[in-house]
Amino acid sequence: MDPSSIIVAIDGPSGVGKSTVARRLATRLGVPYLDTGAMYRAFGLKVLRQGVDPKSAPEVEALLAATEVGLRADAEGTVLVLLDGEPVEALIRTPEVGQAASTVAAYPAVRRRMVALQQRCGERDGGVLEGRDIGTKVFPGTPHKFFLDARPEVRIDRRYRQLLNRGEEVSREEVAGEVTRRDHRDRSRGESPLAFDASYTRLDASELSVDEVVAALEDRIRSGSLPTCSNAAAPPG
Repeated sequence: MDPSSIIVAIDGPSGVGKSTVARRLATRLGVPYLDTGAMYRAFGLKVLRQGVDPKSAPEVEALLAATEVGLRADAEGTVLVLLDGEPVEALIRTPEVGQAASTVAAYPAVRRRMVALQQRCGERDGGVLEGRDIGTKVFPGTPHKFFLDARPEVRIDRRYRQLLNRGEEVSREEVAGEVTRRDHRDRSRGESPLAFDASYTRLDASELSVDEVVAALEDRIRSGSLPTCSNAAAPPG
């Protein structure tokens, strides 16, 4: 298996565990992990720092022209997210930044800029990429396309525990509202909405551990198994 030729696309809604699965799968396959969602979060952080209204497309697009979002691998192979040259991973995981990122990610200009960067990184080094439109927009030609899903209550609980473990003071009701609003934006936006088709393998991770999900994906990649989902829009939730 030539790592540089492997592109794995993992799409799915918020709270389903895409990032954790993608990190571990990348390690198992010996390829980089490219956190595409972190790129949108980095730009969302810039929007908030500059006092720009995320709902104002003209202001957001003007700021985009003066912003550099990049990915860089460190000595250990971890891919760092850079905002105007500054590592910002520790600053972009708050609910506030997540909401801003979800809003600005709906703008076509923002998505085009980020997609171009993601494609350059993947084409150069291969990798496991996770997000909302990796298999439909960023790398639609890869044979390794997965849609991870889980029941809404499971995703809300996972996201709630994740934030608590980071020391965030949030209620489950706040998290439920965040997940619901983000699901609506992701599925209804005009540019690259969250969806999957018959070229994907869909996996319901509601009752599976992270290791079980990773093992299932790795087995399909190494065996070259065909997708196992119907040609349908992403399920509600």
